[in-house]
Amino acid sequence: MLRARSGTRGSGRNSHRAHLLARGFSPEELEQVAAPIALYPDALLAQVMMASTYPLEVVEAARFLEDNPELKDTALDDALKEKTWDPSVKSLVSFPQVLTMMNEKLDWTQKLGDAFLAQQKDVMDAVQRLRSKAHAAGNLETTKEQKVIVQQAPPTEVKVEQAPTKVVVEQAPRSPTVRSASASSRATRRLTHSRRRAMEGPSS
Repeated sequence: MLRARSGTRGSGRNSHRAHLLARGFSPEELEQVAAPIALYPDALLAQVMMASTYPLEVVEAARFLEDNPELKDTALDDALKEKTWDPSVKSLVSFPQVLTMMNEKLDWTQKLGDAFLAQQKDVMDAVQRLRSKAHAAGNLETTKEQKVIVQQAPPTEVKVEQAPTKVVVEQAPRSPTVRSASASSRATRRLTHSRRRAMEGPSS
């Protein structure tokens, strides 16, 4: 009985997915799909969209993070080299919250991937509409973490860039040269002796 119900639900989802792919996503549906990630920085947004086309690898990567919480930095990089996942999926390992969301909302992830593969331009247009609305409402502004660029030339485009890390290099002050008292005393004696000889004139 449980298997029959599970199979029915799976068939229903597949049928609905096939129907969406056949007729295409409407602008409203694309905005709903893109809404959770539309305000992400451009670089992260691109990786999420590409990774959504590999939902099974997203699941594997999320489980990998759960099973290996101690892996950091070089050890994590070395472990990822052994994986055959798409580079976009590997890049999301550095964003565990995003990867977890994609894993927990797998239906949404798959829908985003389908939309991105079938209607990439329409998806990006939906992102721009959502960003424009958020910017107009004051919900998308430049902060310490990101830089928002609005290009007014039609069509209006809103870019979100991650703020570069500032590296401040301070030059250490030079230590003043300190002459020892003995050296200063010797120099003074030499100068006094030279002046005395000049005043006495050449010896006969």
